[in-house]
Amino acid sequence: MGESPNEFKLSNMPSDGISSVKFGPNSNQFLLVSSWDETVRLYDIVGDTMRFKYTHNAAVLDCCFYDAVHSYSGGLDKTLKTYDFNTSTDQVVGTHDAPIRCVDYASDVNIIVTGSWDSTVKFWDPRQSSLVGSFAQPDKVYTMSVCGDSLIVGTAGRRVLVWDLRNMGYVQQRRESNLKYQTRCIRSFPNKQGYVLSSIEGRVAVEYLDPNPEVQRKKYAFKCHRIKENGQELIYPVNAIAFHNGYNTFATGGSDGYVNIWDGFNKKRLCQFHRYPTSIASLAFSHDGSVLAIASSFMYETETDKPVAPDTVYIRNVTDQETKPKL
Repeated sequence: MGESPNEFKLSNMPSDGISSVKFGPNSNQFLLVSSWDETVRLYDIVGDTMRFKYTHNAAVLDCCFYDAVHSYSGGLDKTLKTYDFNTSTDQVVGTHDAPIRCVDYASDVNIIVTGSWDSTVKFWDPRQSSLVGSFAQPDKVYTMSVCGDSLIVGTAGRRVLVWDLRNMGYVQQRRESNLKYQTRCIRSFPNKQGYVLSSIEGRVAVEYLDPNPEVQRKKYAFKCHRIKENGQELIYPVNAIAFHNGYNTFATGGSDGYVNIWDGFNKKRLCQFHRYPTSIASLAFSHDGSVLAIASSFMYETETDKPVAPDTVYIRNVTDQETKPKL
């Protein structure tokens, strides 16, 4: 369980579960961390210092950067906030009717996108900090991913919707998850060809957006984050997925405390890191793919009578050996 020489723990961690870690645009220095302790924190990982901290009135479930000096965040207080690092001020942008589960920035169309348990996705204009649209989804939004000018939304009931951010008048594609159980995370390939979806039953699906039957034949699903103990297979939720922008390879993090790196196009696992003290709640690669932030944070999937490992973000310098497809 010891830290390896190429990784360290960030100091000054949140006092409750970590919900999301996100790197700044074009940066491998600044990391945003949202938490159940009602805070959003900005870390300078090069100096291992916390630069800023602001609060919500309840647990924060997701956060994102808009640009190098503004963040957005939302959570159980149903409120979208923005924070300006230059002036150290926060501002309420708007609200949903239920908790905000996902917050993301769609750079191609310059809007902030929020997904909520009120079964809507809302668009916000970051220049005016105003609502520009609300779009009904078939059920509670659990996860979403911006993919160029498409938005992929995963809801309760194992539904997946592909929207065109430039024309939200209709759903481009309605899909059902290939996995049998609840969807936990969706992230899109940097090359915009498809997405990876994970579920609570230790499975991951690689999907392609092009509806052409030839392309659809390439989709597949595989088992991961399962451990055999005493002749019994223990199955863990796959909570987190993060893509390497350069190589289109991806990391998965599970409640088994492991992080795996996969080459999705060649159906290969490239490596597995050491086991972390508790569930992997969130993962993020830096823009250039040289650093992986790993949030190790107990997610209460199981009853526990023993003390829970502290909430920690590990900063790992990753190598080409670990992330580059092997030809």
